[in-house]
Amino acid sequence: MRPLKIVVLAKQVPDTRNVGTDAMKPDGTVNRGKLPTIYNPDDLHALELALNIKDRVPGTTVTVLTMGPKRAADIIRESYYRGADNGFMISDRRFGGADTLATSYTLAKGIEKLAPYDLILGGRQAIDGDTAQVGPQSAEKLNIPQVTYVEEVMSISDNEIVAKRRLEKGVETVSAPFPCLMTVHDSSPVCRSRQAKRVMQYKYARTQTELKSKSTEEYLRELHTKRPYLTIPEWGVEDIDAEMEKIGLSGSPTKVKSVESIVLTAEETKVLSDSDVDIEMMIKELIENHTIG
Repeated sequence: MRPLKIVVLAKQVPDTRNVGTDAMKPDGTVNRGKLPTIYNPDDLHALELALNIKDRVPGTTVTVLTMGPKRAADIIRESYYRGADNGFMISDRRFGGADTLATSYTLAKGIEKLAPYDLILGGRQAIDGDTAQVGPQSAEKLNIPQVTYVEEVMSISDNEIVAKRRLEKGVETVSAPFPCLMTVHDSSPVCRSRQAKRVMQYKYARTQTELKSKSTEEYLRELHTKRPYLTIPEWGVEDIDAEMEKIGLSGSPTKVKSVESIVLTAEETKVLSDSDVDIEMMIKELIENHTIG
């Protein structure tokens, strides 16, 4: 079995459990500076699947590609700690405000720069949008096959990969030729923990922007001169040869009007026993009010 070159698409997302009144900007974009950020949960599942394939196929490399503001470099560092080999960051103010169409275009241009590749993995969806569109749209722009909702990789050969998909009413086993893109379902294995050795190895990994910051101590700059692998590459608009009308707000036909934090409260409660009569009554009521069925 030949080694594979895997690209993982990962995103730093606002923690949607902490959406407040200042979560939106006047132009309808998310005010990310006001929200704590985390590694998108589904993307961690994708990273684990990539690392699992790396364990199974000697010589395989895992490269993480993220798009976001400067602080998104945390995603690259976190990926290094868990086992990724390389990381690249697409970051430019002109990419700001992108919807799924502009985001998928930008990511596709970044992936093209990483070619050749065999497999692209990403989470099923991001929790700050829940559209599940970026992965499939990226595959369309790259003109490669796609498999969505992947739960497990069953087998791998030199020319194709066989995976199990988690569907609403069951599972499906499909095969796809290389190169291809897969989005990973959250029913797949959770991502492995950080490795202490890798944390020590990559804890000083920084982007060029971070190194240029006045708050960065001189010894870190000297360390990067001695250890080039610690420098996280940053790509702007010109680096990926992107067209201005297809990125950021100008390339985004979708506009978010508002975001609200909705708290559901029960107006009444009903206590049921475990008797067949009570259970039957509950099911009938749930069907009648269209909660189920």
